[in-house]
Amino acid sequence: MTIMNRTQPITLLICALGGEGGGVLTEWLVDVARHAGYAAQSTSIPGVAQRTGATTYYVEVFPVPLAELGGRKPVFSLSPVPGALDAIVSSELLETTRQIGNGMSSRERTLVISSSSRTLTTAERMELGDGRADAQRLVDVIKAFSREHHVFDMGTAARESGTIVSAVMLGAVAGSGLFPFPREAYEQVVRGGGDKISKMAEASLRGFAKAFDAVNAPRQQAAMVTGLLATSQDEAPATAALPQAVASLFPPAVHDLLALGHARVLDYQDADYARLYVERLQKVLAAERSADPAAAQGFAITREMARWLALWMAFDDIVRVAELKSRASRARRVRDEVKAGDHDIVKVYDHFKPGAPEFAALLPDSLANRVTAWDRRRATPWALPLKVGSHSVFGMASLRLLASMRWLRRRGQRFAQEQALIERWLDAVARGTQAHWRLGHEIALCGRLIKGYGTTNERGKHNLLHVIDHLAIAPLPDGAPSARADAIAAARTAALADEAGTALDAALVRHGAPPRPVKAVPVRWVRQPRGLATAAQAKSKAH
Repeated sequence: MTIMNRTQPITLLICALGGEGGGVLTEWLVDVARHAGYAAQSTSIPGVAQRTGATTYYVEVFPVPLAELGGRKPVFSLSPVPGALDAIVSSELLETTRQIGNGMSSRERTLVISSSSRTLTTAERMELGDGRADAQRLVDVIKAFSREHHVFDMGTAARESGTIVSAVMLGAVAGSGLFPFPREAYEQVVRGGGDKISKMAEASLRGFAKAFDAVNAPRQQAAMVTGLLATSQDEAPATAALPQAVASLFPPAVHDLLALGHARVLDYQDADYARLYVERLQKVLAAERSADPAAAQGFAITREMARWLALWMAFDDIVRVAELKSRASRARRVRDEVKAGDHDIVKVYDHFKPGAPEFAALLPDSLANRVTAWDRRRATPWALPLKVGSHSVFGMASLRLLASMRWLRRRGQRFAQEQALIERWLDAVARGTQAHWRLGHEIALCGRLIKGYGTTNERGKHNLLHVIDHLAIAPLPDGAPSARADAIAAARTAALADEAGTALDAALVRHGAPPRPVKAVPVRWVRQPRGLATAAQAKSKAH
């Protein structure tokens, strides 16, 4: 596109989330234009998005220098016109597609530069299942509604450079050739006045250079886009090394998830626990091979079980929380997030409030039952609020001491209970698979119901067991395996869509199963404070 021959302003819409420096980016662009002798104008359109608050900035630059206009001045618009934008630059993938959905981008005219990183919306976080928008579909939208597109991870580029994402966005705009300014003009504005460059400006220039190269180099651009399109919704973690002895027991189609699951369980407990994970998966694999000898389904049941079984076996408890919070990688991540230098002091305080059930989980049955019974007799549940400074020697030593108690986990009540529930689910998957492949697959997918901690985790297990007992095992009016599979799929979808369980109960009844029993909730009587009681009596006498 030849910009210098145009007689209309070059239009750019900037989309940034709160705190990402969209206003700074806009000021930089206007300064570059004016220092280069071009007329420019910017406006901001504040808005409230579903995350940290999004503001769009609109920039227009007339492509002819003021010196060549003979005293005339261009007339600029105050707001973008849908379909009439030359470019959109955005720091978040879903925000980019939201603007495209508003009609801002045109496949004949608009250049779209977007980050591949995501900041999940409130609606995505509230979903009980995997509520994330499919990144692949979002990128497809960008491809379909742009004349040219550049998609790369701006967040990673900013973190690696020690700057904010606005500097990376500036480099992407400069590298695209949208405006008739040389690279040096952009860099000069970032440097600011004076001969000495500040550390902040140096970091911004590093981020600028990364983005400039990513957009300006055709080969890097093609490799980045192709790599993004080949990935799933999120950047896949590096596959852990799978021991050869374990890999030989399973088909290659299972190895990727098996490696991650095996590494997670091994890290969670010990080698014996990892062997138990492998043995459990072997039972599922044997059942799937008997139901699908030709492997026409690609061992999908074993793959799903490799995922959900590892997550369930590595359930959260106070030992796990202490271990994760005391890792060196976590301290490095915190320092990176706050952009702390080598000589900066960072203080981190972790807040905990474990209750009686968390402590009872690590005790044998007899002691655990006495602790929970004592807690139920109390007017209010007991909890121990803690504020631990993990930056201090005492705080870190306390966390490491608690993390070292993983050996106690095996002797605790909760460990035994979790293993018994896992075996019930595992047995239902194996039996269902032997009866009908799809039935086993649907039961395996019910592992998605186990998530979170506390009451959320307990509710998920309760729902899973009810589905297994009344849809997978108990006789139904239509006992055909395909009908059972349909019923389980409907119940699982309902359980993930409705936290209260109303939709799940309706789905159960619709397929001939009883609704979940109403759980008894203890009534706790709390003594009214003396001052409030006296005031209430006085008010009653007055009436």
